[in-house]
Formats: sequence, C-alpha cells, structure tokens
Amino acid sequence: MIRNQTINKQVKHRTIRAFKDRNLTDEELETIKQVAAHTSTSMFTQQCSILHITSEEKRSTIRQITNQSYVGANGDLFIFIADLYRNQQIRHQMGKDDGRLHKTDVFMQAVQDTVLSVQNVVNAVESMDLGAVILGSINNDPFKLLQELNLPLMTYPILGLQVGVPDQEPQMKPRLPSEFTFFENTYERKVKVKNLHDYDRIVRTYYDLREANRRIDSFTNQIASAKLDLRETKRDQLLKAIRSQSLCLE
Repeated sequence: MIRNQTINKQVKHRTIRAFKDRNLTDEELETIKQVAAHTSTSMFTQQCSILHITSEEKRSTIRQITNQSYVGANGDLFIFIADLYRNQQIRHQMGKDDGRLHKTDVFMQAVQDTVLSVQNVVNAVESMDLGAVILGSINNDPFKLLQELNLPLMTYPILGLQVGVPDQEPQMKPRLPSEFTFFENTYERKVKVKNLHDYDRIVRTYYDLREANRRIDSFTNQIASAKLDLRETKRDQLLKAIRSQSLCLE
C-alpha cells in the first residue's frame, strides 16, 4: 500500500480514553472549527452543527448518560448535531414552507454530513498528535440528552467526540481482514465463522484498557454475546426521540 504521513496516522488510529489535564489551545480549537466547516456536505446544505460542552454540569450529566467515567473529565467534549433547524429558519424567512425537511431522506443527508464531520475532525486531531474518542454512547438515554442540551426542534445529536492530549498508550485494536469487508462488484454472502478463527486468535491477544490488563473475548464470541441479544434498552427510544424533534416523519 501507499505510505505517507496522513495514511500512516489513519492506519495507526487508536481510540484514546485517558487525557492529560489540559484543554485545547485557541489555535487547536480554531483548527477543529475550520476542518469541520470544510467537510464534504450533501447538496451543499451544510446540515451539521457542533456544541462545545464546557459547562461542568452538562459534562457531568453527559457522563451519567454514557456511563463512561472518562467522558467530560479531561480534554474537550463536543456534540455533533444533525441540524435542519438552520435551513428551516432560512426557508421560513424567505417565505417558503418546510418542504422536504421532515423527510427521512433529508434527515439521512444531515446524518451523513454529521458523521463525515466527526471523522474529518478526528483525522485533523490525530495529525496534531492529539487523541480522540468517538462517543456513540451519548444516545444511551436519548430523551435525557435532548433535555440536557435543550436543542430546538429539527436538530438531533448524533455523536459525541472527546479530544485532548493522550495520557495512555493503548494497543491498536485488530480489524477484520479485508477479505471479509471489501468485495468486487458482488457482496460475498458466504460468511463462515470457522474462517474467522485466525482473526479471533489475534483479537484475544488485545488488551482493552477500559478494563486494565484484561484480554477481550474473540470477535465472533462478542458478536454472539448479550451485546446484540434481543433486549430492551433506552436506545430503543431513538426513533421516537428523533421524531419528537420533528425529524424523519416520513
């Protein structure tokens, strides 16, 4: 494969969950703003906004929602929002109705804008020798999060991102070999657990620093574990929470 400074950072990506007691500098923060602003956007609608969470009270509540002690501790915490409110207000002030803004199609465009922005910022952060952790866990209690952030209708928080100076050296988590994830023209339907045994052995050697010095289970055992078993969680309220924001209505 081709190697350069950017690609080397990307293929050596490691999630950082422990940060030193230092906030981003003004220059680092401005860099994040500019990188986010220049992320690709569907139809030039620019339907992503970012909340920089500096309030200790809000950080504490988000930490409780995620049930992850490192969230909102050291470093800077951001919430990336699919934002159709801004475009709704523009349309109203220009004498137009909501048009397609309540359609699932347009919401998905906003979600795509938002996810792309998160990854673009992560790439920039790592290029500055900072670390980051993407937080899907902010939606562990979607209605509580909406209440805490006091967001207007037509917006929805998609992902959190915590950024800072790394205070740990985690191992690289081994990824599935490309033969299981990258196909030419036709999707390969023949998934066989036995063909994943070599990968499972590699995964078992990985130490997850969230539980110090404990090896994680094999990939296939994790997929067959309770994490994907049918059970009720507050995340089951996601669609209801999204629709409560007047989004994804049809």
